[in-house]
Amino acid sequence: MKNPSEISLSHKARPLNQYPLYWAECFGTAPFLPVSRDEMDQLGWDSCDIIIVTGDAYVDHPSFGMAIIGRLLEAQGFRVGIIDQPDWHSADPFRALGKPNLFFGVSAGNMDSMINRYTADRKIRSDDAYSPDDVGGKRPDRCSVVYSQRCREAYSDVPIVVGGIEASLRRIAHYDYWQDKVRRSILADAKADLLLYGNAERAIVEIAHRLAKGDDISAITDIRGSAFFIKDIPEDWQILDSTNVEKPGRLEKRISPYEIIDQDACDSGQDAADKAQPKKQVEITFTGKLEKLQYKLKQRLKTVIRLPSFDDVNRDPVLYAHANRVLHLETNPGNARALVQNQGGQKIWFNPPPIPLTTEEMDYVFSFNYARVPHPMYKKARIPAYEMIRFSVNIMRGCFGGCTFCSITEHEGRVIQSRSEESIIREIELIRDKVPGFTGVISDLGGPTANMYKLRCKSPKAEQACRRLSCVWPEICGHLDTDQTPTVNLYRKAREVEGVKKVLIASGVRYDLAIEDPNYVKELVTHHVGGYLKIAPEHTEKAPLDKMMKPGMGTYDKFKEMFDKYTKEAGKDQYLIPYFISAHPCTEDMDMVNLALWLKERNFKLDEVQNYYTSPMANATAMYHTGKNPIHKVNHKSEDVEVPKGEIHRRLHRAFLRYHDPANWPILRKTLKEMGKAHLIGNSPKCLVPAESRNELKGRDQKEFAKRSGNKAFAKGKTANAVTAQKGLTM
Repeated sequence: MKNPSEISLSHKARPLNQYPLYWAECFGTAPFLPVSRDEMDQLGWDSCDIIIVTGDAYVDHPSFGMAIIGRLLEAQGFRVGIIDQPDWHSADPFRALGKPNLFFGVSAGNMDSMINRYTADRKIRSDDAYSPDDVGGKRPDRCSVVYSQRCREAYSDVPIVVGGIEASLRRIAHYDYWQDKVRRSILADAKADLLLYGNAERAIVEIAHRLAKGDDISAITDIRGSAFFIKDIPEDWQILDSTNVEKPGRLEKRISPYEIIDQDACDSGQDAADKAQPKKQVEITFTGKLEKLQYKLKQRLKTVIRLPSFDDVNRDPVLYAHANRVLHLETNPGNARALVQNQGGQKIWFNPPPIPLTTEEMDYVFSFNYARVPHPMYKKARIPAYEMIRFSVNIMRGCFGGCTFCSITEHEGRVIQSRSEESIIREIELIRDKVPGFTGVISDLGGPTANMYKLRCKSPKAEQACRRLSCVWPEICGHLDTDQTPTVNLYRKAREVEGVKKVLIASGVRYDLAIEDPNYVKELVTHHVGGYLKIAPEHTEKAPLDKMMKPGMGTYDKFKEMFDKYTKEAGKDQYLIPYFISAHPCTEDMDMVNLALWLKERNFKLDEVQNYYTSPMANATAMYHTGKNPIHKVNHKSEDVEVPKGEIHRRLHRAFLRYHDPANWPILRKTLKEMGKAHLIGNSPKCLVPAESRNELKGRDQKEFAKRSGNKAFAKGKTANAVTAQKGLTM
């Protein structure tokens, strides 16, 4: 097995545009990547080198993963076909383009398929923004798993590489909200050959060229951002138990979580067997700070951290939270080590995260000949996700915010990868000249966060060694460059493009960063707000905000003050629209009462509200599942996190966000009385909900009487004769 960490600390990587082109580059560029044999024939192809199977409709636009990966591989000289949203009930649709010469690339699409298909209340959705005409049901549950199995059924000898956000978030043993249990890595369920996590441009190009040269897929073990099965840990590697990275404390009176032998699953027993066998591998423990420092400097490149096995994290919530924390500590490309986890008797190896793309490489990825519209096979069908982004420009990737409920960091990483101004302006001009329906308004210049463009650590040495989960929480790191002048300059140049009337900013603004640079706030408010600016304080109370890793409301107040000041100076009517999350871990009923009172005091009546959604591998999901806080060291004695669970409790918290909805008044009144807060029920301005009106009282009395008497006719407003008859009276 090759060393996957040779470039771990050097940050050297082969540039994407410096590979020799594959021979098929002679076919040139396709107007759309083919989705049928007929289109292949028109291009003169007898076969595809690579076939991408995706759960999204095929939109040839750089906001869609299949388009970026497909066009990137095309630029390397490969013939790439697309199978979009195939009928998964048989393998026949997966044979539509024939047998790929190199591999199948499988992705659920731009979203995890379970989040795409189900609401936060586990109700199946009837819509799908990534499907034609917003029709739901075009993809299966656990899309990547099903597609991979069908690809294997279609052509058993073709390698399968699974990637995308679903693969990223489910790469280790993870809690699944929809089944309310811990599931194995998606690699084990999909039975794919390789899993790629994060933005996979580097990895997919390297894999394609090596397979084209004749390498066996099983021999490709040294690519960063990849995961695969191994039989044994190589003898020249040091093994470091995760409990030596951070000790989780007493574990149910066990000396080590690796000494349990489960006769049914036997995966922990495999770990124990590894320890028992006399190998050259060294189990590392630290006796002092000096020894630990020497280890970090000399041995890090050839060290693999052994996470608690699937059986252990499934059995012990503390070990689950511990494993989740260790994984997040090992996500800095500058110092991350390889990981290994035993799952059902099989070991899955996780190489360190991919090296971020340089600005030149980002420009290269966004420079391809994207059609920028959906494939013509959809005709006039509307694809809502495309409608949302067709006049927008993605200017950067990554997010160093680290919000615990968010999956951006787990997928794209904390290092910001930015495009050049020239590349962005060129794309704006392409939108102007190429995209049907353009009226002169760019709907967004952004990415995961609107105002992190070109921001990064001022100290390369500190950045390489950093193990913080967030650069801006609990306060902004002193090493972080918060000068947003590059963003301001970009906005100004974008406004000057001929034919552009307005440039809006629709991506979320990180307002704790914004207030560090008043010039940015002034530029944003004066020129780039279309009447309303949506921002996400998420809550008003300290306890849930701390568990979200979000700033306090004092920061929001400062931003609002600046927003109002510059709005007034510009002579405009503009408003902030805040977003909030209900039922987040560590949110108590009183927290929701205070949030509702804050909303009412400011006359906010929210139409769009979000109950907390447990996305795989997020830190808040670990809190939800385990009741422990992985932001800090985890053990059995560490802080317990109260979690609002159950449909009724979650609905109650959501009802507080919509305190103004009469449908929510009965449950809010009942809860406020039980909490001893009946003074918040009434008709004064300080009350949260009004007292029951005469009509409500009358209706309630009638329903209660009907319920007691069993007279359904009364409850439906039937005649008085029916009422007296039910009472046993005579007329």
